[in-house]
Amino acid sequence: MSFLDSIILGIVEGITEFLPISSTGHLILTSHILNLSQTEFLKSFEITIQMGAILAVVALYWRKLFLNKKIFLLVSTAFIPTAIIGFGLYKIIKGFLLSNNLVVLWALAIGGVILILFERWQKYRINRFKYSMRNSLGVHMPKFALDKKEEIRRIEDMGYWRAMGIGVFQALAVVPGVSRSAATIVGGMLLRVSRITIVEFSFILAVPTMIAATGYDLFKSGFSFSGREFLVLVVGFVVAFLVAIFSIKWLMGYIKNHTFTSFGFYRIVLAIIFALFLL
Repeated sequence: MSFLDSIILGIVEGITEFLPISSTGHLILTSHILNLSQTEFLKSFEITIQMGAILAVVALYWRKLFLNKKIFLLVSTAFIPTAIIGFGLYKIIKGFLLSNNLVVLWALAIGGVILILFERWQKYRINRFKYSMRNSLGVHMPKFALDKKEEIRRIEDMGYWRAMGIGVFQALAVVPGVSRSAATIVGGMLLRVSRITIVEFSFILAVPTMIAATGYDLFKSGFSFSGREFLVLVVGFVVAFLVAIFSIKWLMGYIKNHTFTSFGFYRIVLAIIFALFLL
């Protein structure tokens, strides 16, 4: 792997880590385009540079993560299911799933369909609530009134059982192409957490998740990298960190006025294009 490859993969990771489009899937497919062999080092590289993107969350949300005891405990609770499933399936994940392009393509496509259907269901719920309120009270309900009435709007108010449930949804992302952020966000919204709140929680929950994944992978690999490979890792790590800061800020602004439907269509189109390219 060249330093240019490392920079390209770092940019891809920084952009996609927090969007519901699967950073792991994009890294695998980008590696294929760059004609990089699926070596043990590349697999470790793809996991490690995700840590660079995660540190962007620490830089932006360190007060909530480390200074708010309730949020720290909720994040720790949500991490438990992911840790159990991730560590238990480590050999399958790295030995089979990370090198299976077909799994990535199917996960991207199916995840895209789920995002589109989920957002349409959300719209149906809101419209039905507004209609019932107009009929019963004769008043017009503003957009997202259902969210304001029923959903959790602060991370601190989520509760530990709800946090545990979100952690179970996040664990689905052990399958490359699913997207950790997509699974967490959809799971949180199903559990009545507001859109902005669950996106923020997804950011923060990524910190222990990716620290554990990176640390465990490096431990298993025995840190058996050459000096040049280590430098390649560092370059990708730093690039992913810098790009991820801008990606996080963009997404927080985007979701205030948009749904995730466009990401669903993007996933489907991407899966089709790469299916034609690979097959």
